[in-house]
Order: sequence, then C-alpha cells, then structure tokens
Amino acid sequence: MIDLANIVAIDFHTHAEEPCDCARDDGYNEFQAGMARYFCNPAGANGMLPSVERTAAYYRERKIAAVIFPVDAERETGFKRYANEEVARICAENSDILIPFASIDPAKGRVGAREARRLVRDFGVRGFKFHPTMQGFYPNDRMAYPLYEAIAAEGAISLFHTGQTGVGSGMRGGMGMRLKYSNPIHLDDVAADFPDMPIVMAHPSFPWQEEALAVCQHKPNTYIDLSGWRPKYFPEILVKYANSLLKKKMLFGSDWPAITPDTWLADFAQMPFKDEVRPLILKENATRLLNLK
Repeated sequence: MIDLANIVAIDFHTHAEEPCDCARDDGYNEFQAGMARYFCNPAGANGMLPSVERTAAYYRERKIAAVIFPVDAERETGFKRYANEEVARICAENSDILIPFASIDPAKGRVGAREARRLVRDFGVRGFKFHPTMQGFYPNDRMAYPLYEAIAAEGAISLFHTGQTGVGSGMRGGMGMRLKYSNPIHLDDVAADFPDMPIVMAHPSFPWQEEALAVCQHKPNTYIDLSGWRPKYFPEILVKYANSLLKKKMLFGSDWPAITPDTWLADFAQMPFKDEVRPLILKENATRLLNLK
C-alpha cells in the first residue's frame, strides 16, 4: 500500500512501454525513435523503453507514486500489447509506489468488457487508458460503450489521450495516426452518458485546449492531467483555469519515460501557480480521485 505521508506527489500518467517476453515488432524501433525525436529525449529511443521494475525504482527514489499502464493498439499499429496482467503483477510487487491501470481496445466489444471486469476484480486494476488516435476510434462511438459500461460498473477510472500526439509525428503519413479522434469534445458525450465514471483527459489538448476546459468545467466527473507537455509551454488559459475554477480537477502527470518527473517538476516550480493550488495538483486531487485515503 502507498504511504501517503511518505510521498510528495502522484504522477497520473506513466507508460509501461517495453513489450514483455516477446521480440519487438517490425517498425517498433522506428516508432520509438520518432517519439524520442518528438520529445527531444536525450537518451534516444533506448531511453524510452524502461522496464516497469526500473520505473518503480526511479519513482521510489523520488518518493513519487505513479499510475502506470500499457496501450492496447494492436489493431491499428500491429504492435503486440504489453499484457495487462503482467503489468498488474509487477505493480502488485511494487504496490508501495505503482498504481495499475490497464488498456483494452474498445473494438473488442464484449470480450473487452469481460477482460475489464476480470482485471479490476482479480488484478486490482484501478483504471483504463485509451488512446483514440492510436486505437483509431472516436471516444463517443457506441462501439466503445460496452467497455465503458463494464468500467463504470466496477467503479474504475477512464483515462483518455487528448490533442496532438508524438506518436507518428514527423514520420511518413504520421504513421497512419489521425489526430481528429483525440478532440476532447467527443468526451462530452461520454461524460454525459456515464456520469458516475471518472474521466481524465490527458495532456494539454492542443489545439483544442478550450474544448477540454469547457468539458472539464461542465461535467463534474471529468479531470485533466497535465502530462505530455513541459509546464513552461502550458497555454496561459490552462494555467488560469488551474488556478481558479478547475483547481480541484487538475492532476500532475509527466508522460514518463518521454518526459521525466524531474524535468516536469523543475518547470512547474517556475510557473505562476498559486501556493494553495500546487499541492492540489501534485498530490491531493489524485489522492481523492483514486480514493487512496
């Protein structure tokens, strides 16, 4: 169990990137190299592939708890997914610092819904990560609703990538990735149809920042994690809302390993966030959302 008194922050957005017990698929190394270029990661593609165990050690050293997840995008990318059960097992071995989320392609329908229920009940999974651009679907497509119904029934959280993505950025045809799927306005329907399911919109949602803020203000069950961008690049309107109307709905997230918490937190310290808002973003809002108390 996480000792809340001993941690300084909760990172709501970290990736389990390395495929487990299988050779990397064709194109996977090129994909990771493109991501490293997009994020100006000095370690290059190899630095973007830490094991979950290494991630746990890194965060434990810094006294930061971390939500961690794979991304099931097999259908669109051809890359084998990191098994949800394996990620959850490693999280259980590092439960002092890691919080397990899973990922299921919503196109799996009832099979995916059954998997979601099993992961929550048998593996302690707390939420599910969706990447509409990588998974090739609009979040308000009714095809996804059986999976949402299972997640909502189990009291779990849904976390959606929103806005621009480093996936395929600068690659030929953007690696086939289509940005349109990740406009956060599509989550307005989901939040209305599943009012008791917490929904986290990941990242400053460039170029749809105001849509994300509008949904977050209007729907009580929605939140924003601030991952994927260094805070020094945050839009002014995002900082204003974080300091006021949405101060209890903003969550610290780094996007590890693309952006490290060290880098994110160093920028955050220089930004004009109010003193009373900083602990909310770094720890208190996530503590409440995850029901860790």
